[in-house]
Parts: sequence; C-alpha cells; structure tokens
Amino acid sequence: MQQLISNYYIAHRDELLAFASSRLGDSRLAEDIVQDVFLRLLSTDKMITEVTLPALVYTITRNLINDYYRRHTTYEQYEHYIKGVCSEMTTMESVFSAFEIMERLERGLVRLPENCREIYRLHIYGGMKVGEISRELGEGYKSVEHRLGTARKVMREYLRCYASA
Repeated sequence: MQQLISNYYIAHRDELLAFASSRLGDSRLAEDIVQDVFLRLLSTDKMITEVTLPALVYTITRNLINDYYRRHTTYEQYEHYIKGVCSEMTTMESVFSAFEIMERLERGLVRLPENCREIYRLHIYGGMKVGEISRELGEGYKSVEHRLGTARKVMREYLRCYASA
C-alpha cells in the first residue's frame, strides 16, 4: 500500500498542488495541505486501491481546505469579538472574568457523575475527541460518547440556571 501511495505522490504531486493552490491562493499553504494529505494516507489503516486512491486524495484535500477556511473564519470572528470586548473592558476586568468563568466551570464539574467527570475534563481541557478519549481510557467508543453527552447535558443545565440567576 505504501508503494502505491508513493507512486501516486510522485506522479500527481504537482497536479494536486495546483488544485490546492487554486483554491487557497497560497502556494506554501497548499504544499502543507498536500503533505498532510499524503501523511494521512500513509497512516491510515483503511484499504486503499489504485481505483479508490485518486478520489480519496481529492476528497481529503478538499476537506483539509474546507477545514482551513472554517478555522480561519472562526479565528477572524473571535479576534474581532475580542478586540471589541477588550476595548470596552480594562485588563483587570477581563482577567477577573476569565477567573470567574473557570470557577463556574469547576463548580459545574463537581455536579457531574463521577464516571462522566474525567471524560468531560479530557474533552474540555485536553481538547480530545471521543475516539481519543476512548483509546486513552481503554473504554468503548459508544460508552464514552454516551457519558460525554450526559456530562454536556448536565453542564448546559447548570450553566443555563447560573446565567438566568
């Protein structure tokens, strides 16, 4: 399988770079994305054939480009929001606000069932996805997914009550 991917990379790298560059307008970013595509292909455990490889390469490339624009847009929106908020607040108020939010979050975590608390912490503080948490804890994917959903529901209710008070 690695030989198939290597041969495809050698034969079609420039074509894929042109595809990514035309959508991104940045050749360095396009090179990064093309490299990520082939790294993902080399690290996958899925079966890849000569027939499926071209479609898979372009699908992964398109998804990585969409992810880049989604992150970029979110970052710009957040940056715009922060600049607006920071111009209205002093630095001490923003530090207190962040401390207050963390304190509320910790109080909410105490309310979670014990078996959900660690999963929620790994998700929120560790930035881990359900599959990663499942592997980390050695538990079933569906079990982790269910307990994370339960934890989210409890936290939403807690924060909703807190916000209305």
